[in-house]
Amino acid sequence: MIDKLRNYFPSLQHYETIPVKLNQELAWFITADSQLIGIHPDELQEKDLALFRTFLKPYQSKFPSMTIEEKKWLQWTQAEDVLPDIDFTFRLVYFQVPLNQIDPKGFKDAINQLFDHEVTILWQNENEGVIVDKLHKNLDDSISYKEIIDILMSDLYIKIRFFVGPYLSTLEGLRDHYQQLLAAAKLTFQHSQHNVVTYLEAIPYILMGNTGTTFKKNLRQFILQEFIDDVEFIHMMEVFFESNLNISEAAKKLYMHRNSLQYRIEKFYERTGIDVRVFQQAITVYLAVLAKDE
Repeated sequence: MIDKLRNYFPSLQHYETIPVKLNQELAWFITADSQLIGIHPDELQEKDLALFRTFLKPYQSKFPSMTIEEKKWLQWTQAEDVLPDIDFTFRLVYFQVPLNQIDPKGFKDAINQLFDHEVTILWQNENEGVIVDKLHKNLDDSISYKEIIDILMSDLYIKIRFFVGPYLSTLEGLRDHYQQLLAAAKLTFQHSQHNVVTYLEAIPYILMGNTGTTFKKNLRQFILQEFIDDVEFIHMMEVFFESNLNISEAAKKLYMHRNSLQYRIEKFYERTGIDVRVFQQAITVYLAVLAKDE
């Protein structure tokens, strides 16, 4: 259909997902499956407009106008040349919201109110983007996304996910860091169900995501052995690791007696010789558990 329309309207632009920037000289229409079609008004007669409006909805950009600060950061994240020196510390925070549940303007308003200042947001599309989080004083005053996530979700009635990058004090390598952050966030959210994940917490996911399939398969077989298909045991180990190897805490989360979990851990040790209560040995089991998604 798009190719046929382009024969009649040479200026036609088509997007399967809604981009942040649109050519404002075009008249934009949105399809039922959220694809965009833009055509220059000079090529549209009244009968064409009437026909388009019958099947499509006119579209106005839902993105807020970019601030001077946002335009500056967008330029920096795309620059390949030398960037200026800075005298502040910052981190990039990727976020993801459900599609068609909140518009970018509404999301930014909510973030601004919660943070009590104008927040710099670089949108990727309607449901994901990156917050430039500047540190104004010291690390003790930094925003804890794990603390604000419940407040934000209850206020907006939507699920929000954050991937919190490390603090940086230089713009050197910003373009690569920006792209790596996007890739790491999307990879991490394929494996983790947590709404907020820090870069440090994501390292194991990133390692597994960049490891070959054969190695992952061998890792699971060598480490998990006869427990490789024991879904209940794998789940217990996931909760155990999330509880920082604390048996009592993990047992509470699993709604089971502490001794029952202790018994399963000892049984695993007897069969494999691996003691997950020992940090160094727990790491290998943790990575083997993460490899299950392959």
